[in-house]
Amino acid sequence: MEILGTTLRICVDDLEAAVAFYEGLTGTPALRFERGGVSVAAISCFLLMSGPEPELEVLRKVSATIAVKDVDEAHAALTRVGARVVAGPVPTPAGRNLIALHPDGSVFEYVDRNAAV
Repeated sequence: MEILGTTLRICVDDLEAAVAFYEGLTGTPALRFERGGVSVAAISCFLLMSGPEPELEVLRKVSATIAVKDVDEAHAALTRVGARVVAGPVPTPAGRNLIALHPDGSVFEYVDRNAAV
């Protein structure tokens, strides 16, 4: 499985203030979208999320987002080494993703830029 990079996931109360800070810090404009009642802004390696607390509580359990070349390849590699895929693969605004539980208890999102078929 080829890992292309990681994204730091940050839950925030004030998305607009956080977007202004991270856009200023990185010099990169936010890519915004909504997912499951949560407002999301992707800025460089930061993924800012704001929304209802019950939704954020679930999102906080995912340590990081890992960009991969292909989610199907990641799925095969993860299951081969003993991880459990708990959600996905599913289409997202940016490609496809899955959520995996590693044997040590860590939870990660894996995402690619490939369109769903």
